[in-house]
Amino acid sequence: MNALQKLDLSWYSNLKELPSSIGQLNALEELDLSRCSELKKLPSSIGHLNALQKLDLSWCSNLKELPSSISQLNALEKLYLSCCSDLKKLPSSIGQLKALEELNLSGCFELKELPSSIGHLNALQKLNLSRCSNLKELPSSIGQLNALEELDLSMCFELRELHSSIRQLNAFQKFICHVVPT
Repeated sequence: MNALQKLDLSWYSNLKELPSSIGQLNALEELDLSRCSELKKLPSSIGHLNALQKLDLSWCSNLKELPSSISQLNALEKLYLSCCSDLKKLPSSIGQLKALEELNLSGCFELKELPSSIGHLNALQKLNLSRCSNLKELPSSIGQLNALEELDLSMCFELRELHSSIRQLNAFQKFICHVVPT
């Protein structure tokens, strides 16, 4: 299986964990674990997937956190965590994902804040935080995302203000924000 480039385990609802041997799939470029609703955590060996470009964990509703080793995924371009409703936080090392272009956190209801290291995601073009209904604020480092083209903050009901550093974003093309009157 050393030549395997795509592994699709989506809709495998009984999957509770991945074996640590997953890190030995050196050629793996895409890993789809979407809708594996019983998945609670990822092994730290996930960081050994040097060729991984796309990781889809959407609808993994029992996933509570990501291992800090995720920061070792140097080729990762797309990280989908939409509807991971129990995800409480992102590892502070997330800012080390230098190739990350798209981060989807839509529907991560338990997420209250983003680590300040998110400002180090120099390649990030799309950031979806819609329906992160408990997100209270964005870090000031958000203004360092020079490649950011799209930011979706719709239905972020606890978010009351945007940091002034957001004005520094020059690549902006699409900004969605529905403000709820207080």
